[in-house]
Amino acid sequence: MERFPKPDFKSGYVRPVPNAPEPRALGLEYLDVFVLLATLSLASYFALKLRSRKYIFLLMVFSMIYFGFWREGCVCSIGAIQNMTYAMFNSGYAIPFTVVVFFILPLIFALFFGRTFCAAVCPLGAIQDAAVVKHVSVPTWLSEVLGLFPYIYLGLAVLFAANGAGFIICQYDPFVGFFRFGATFNMVIFGFSLLLLGTVVARPYCRFLCPYGVLLGWMSRLSKRHVSITPTECTNCRLCEESCPFGAINKPDEAEMPESKPSSIRRLVMLFTLLPVIIVGCGWIVSQMYVPLSKQHKTVALAEEVLLEEKGLRVESTLETRTFRSMGKPNRVLYEEAKEIQDGFKTGGWFLGGFLGLIFGVKLINLSVRKRQIEYTANTGTCLSCARCFDYCPFEQERIKSLNRTSILNEF
Repeated sequence: MERFPKPDFKSGYVRPVPNAPEPRALGLEYLDVFVLLATLSLASYFALKLRSRKYIFLLMVFSMIYFGFWREGCVCSIGAIQNMTYAMFNSGYAIPFTVVVFFILPLIFALFFGRTFCAAVCPLGAIQDAAVVKHVSVPTWLSEVLGLFPYIYLGLAVLFAANGAGFIICQYDPFVGFFRFGATFNMVIFGFSLLLLGTVVARPYCRFLCPYGVLLGWMSRLSKRHVSITPTECTNCRLCEESCPFGAINKPDEAEMPESKPSSIRRLVMLFTLLPVIIVGCGWIVSQMYVPLSKQHKTVALAEEVLLEEKGLRVESTLETRTFRSMGKPNRVLYEEAKEIQDGFKTGGWFLGGFLGLIFGVKLINLSVRKRQIEYTANTGTCLSCARCFDYCPFEQERIKSLNRTSILNEF
């Protein structure tokens, strides 16, 4: 609702059309919540109980149409990270109930059933999944390196939202332009590039960029009822080995000489000793980047422009600086506000760097711990519950035939 009437311009000024969808009626917002709950429940049922790729795919198409093209990608569980962060650090921001539900509900389902939200509910994942033509496997080392980017993206999104510098997840969403039939040229190119890459490297945004996937992965690792490749004991027939386009199948270890226990213990002790050093070092490095990071905040950017003009280093003023001076606000007050924001970025840089250092150190420790893998299993953290591997398992095919025979007998 408009708090004040819009000004009546006489100069021929045309108001821009907003890119974001208009607010909806309260009843329609609750409808979105109901549809989210229903699709999450169906996705979990299709993946864990029916174990059906066909139903997962049909639900994925529905979610892409409803949450994507009809709802125009808003509310988005991925972007809700920023709303939740901004609400925590800004007491004057009233976060909508719908946004809270869209953020929390997929995490709850991931905690109990795995990443079924990624399987068939997320419209960003659905549009990428529909683009998969013939996937190629990404080397493990490259996948591990690229897998660090979602943590960086998540940390930056939280840092920017906490300091009021903007919602970069929404700003750089590669697919919302398709859903709303309107985006900047650069974002259209970015989105098309990801879809083109996704024809061979399945779901590149989900695997190597999505910040919400980090949270879903953490919850999914704790899930009690995660999807399994085979309904019975795996016999290592290798038929499912290349079925997963996301590299989320843990393969059995090849025969190799076991590492001596003292050598393994020494390596772990060294890594655990270095872990605090890595955390503090990364925290210091990122905290020193507070100046370029804080320039993304409009107040800091404005203060820099005003300072350049004040010192005579810039002759022509900008629209922003002219507008600021017309308000009659002293430059000193603007500089103090910018300094306070920069201090917030510096403090947040310590936390962001420490977080990234912790992630990097834990990954090194996990790589150094050699766990014995005796059969093919779904990686509970990275598996998207897409149900593709079911079609390759002979035990799954036998189970389906048995169900079909039973249903035929019941009809007679």
